[in-house]
Amino acid sequence: MGPNEDTTDDAFAKGLDTSGGEIPSPELTLDQEVDLVRNQLGDARDKMLRAQAELENYRKRARRELDDERRYAEISLIRDLLPLVDNTSRAIDAAEKKADAASLLEGLRMMRQQLENTLKKHSVVVIEAQGKQFDPAHHEAILQQPNPDVEPNTVLNVVQTGYQLHDRVVRPAQVIVSKHP
Repeated sequence: MGPNEDTTDDAFAKGLDTSGGEIPSPELTLDQEVDLVRNQLGDARDKMLRAQAELENYRKRARRELDDERRYAEISLIRDLLPLVDNTSRAIDAAEKKADAASLLEGLRMMRQQLENTLKKHSVVVIEAQGKQFDPAHHEAILQQPNPDVEPNTVLNVVQTGYQLHDRVVRPAQVIVSKHP
């Protein structure tokens, strides 16, 4: 041990703090020192219990907020779809009053365009398939037809349009695929 190093006992005798807490002064009796340490222990226990309670409250609040986000995640999409529902009702009412097929067809086209715009707004895109190479990740082949004019495994016809949300397929496109004659 060097000349400038104190042992723990020497540091305690000199009133130096070696533990990071308060060191009882040498004037206190043993009972007073025990009471002081008990008080410090009680304070530390209270702080620990409060910190645990705060952490548990945070966890509960975060879980509640996550559940609410999941529960109401579609609210924006629903709000955007409600005008389409309203327009569908108006088109039905108009068709019942006036049997003009041309205006009804035009109304249906406008509603389809409104729906496509709403889907695009929510990052839903059509899976392009016509004339493309068959991709089992995006297409579902429902039929193969021989066709000498195109490469094998080329999409000849789209039976049902497929949709994708960001990079995830919502519904694959149902397609008819070419094969060797």
